[in-house]
Amino acid sequence: MAFTLEMYPISYIARYNPQTKSWEEEWIESDTIPYSQLLTMNEEDRQKVFANRNQLGIPAVSYTSQYGYGCFEGMKAYPRKDGKISIFRPDRNANRFKKSMEGLYCPGFPEEMYIKASCEFIRRNAELGYVPAYNSQWEENNYASASAVYMRPFMNSEAAIGIGISKAPYVVICATSVSTYFKGGNTKAIITNRIRATPQGTGWIKCASNYVISTLAKKEAEEAGFMEVVYLDAVERKYIQEGSSCNIFFLMQDGTLVTPELGDTILPGITRASIIDLARQQGHKVEERPISIEEVMDSGMECFVTGTAAGITPIESLTHNGVERVFNNRKPGELGESLQKQLKGIQYGAIQDTNNWNLIL
Repeated sequence: MAFTLEMYPISYIARYNPQTKSWEEEWIESDTIPYSQLLTMNEEDRQKVFANRNQLGIPAVSYTSQYGYGCFEGMKAYPRKDGKISIFRPDRNANRFKKSMEGLYCPGFPEEMYIKASCEFIRRNAELGYVPAYNSQWEENNYASASAVYMRPFMNSEAAIGIGISKAPYVVICATSVSTYFKGGNTKAIITNRIRATPQGTGWIKCASNYVISTLAKKEAEEAGFMEVVYLDAVERKYIQEGSSCNIFFLMQDGTLVTPELGDTILPGITRASIIDLARQQGHKVEERPISIEEVMDSGMECFVTGTAAGITPIESLTHNGVERVFNNRKPGELGESLQKQLKGIQYGAIQDTNNWNLIL
């Protein structure tokens, strides 16, 4: 499983002070138990430790808990082949997080504080042995089953019950170790009738409330025998948007790699941007434009989804109105595999990072 509740022992928390117009930082050490010692505990004692780690001291009743008014980031730190640790493109996460908070009309978290806190967070938890060690066997399947640190910075409002805008938000950074995001089995996707985002809405923000619809749609898809769900636009109901929690790409018959263009209904994914750059650097033609479900069903040859959690995950088929379009004979496509190998190799330090995307600690 990708995510667990086995949170790391040290968390970061900051709160905006509207009087001083500044952020007040704090480190929360729920315990200082080394990871090696945690493994020797019996299950009952271990669960007590995990339960204690979830006590972050933020309000239980807030705009966030009551209305889904909040935003978050997903970012990863990677154990490297050279024995070091790196965070992948934290500057992009910092920028998106600040814009998300400002999009919710609350004080934006400064980008330089975000990056500094993220680095210190990894250092402190690594000292206790919680960052996975590099395993050369990961290279055999292009890091598809490799472990990493999934960092979850998120915003939570102050205590509140009525509908309003946060004036003194909290920012928390917590993390857990992760591996493969999607469950095993088929990699089929289906077009959902649900709408993820509407124009002039919050689709471009990594907003907590956006993921309620995604959860419901993905659950419905899984019950129908599919791994993933894909959305169409809210207005014309004909243009591809994205997956349940990931951006989407299609390799067309003419050799062009196409992904829906960004707008206020599509999240500007950091993995998405990285794949666009890598594909172009490999010499492939990439287009960011509207792409209809009819075009995909007619001439789509390969499909994959991208995201911090998903990485690059191939989609074997897409079903719309009972009709299935099979991609590449249900096998991972050559382009997706090539990009996966290059991206993961860069992230884990096995391939030279010519774009300077990694922040090495």
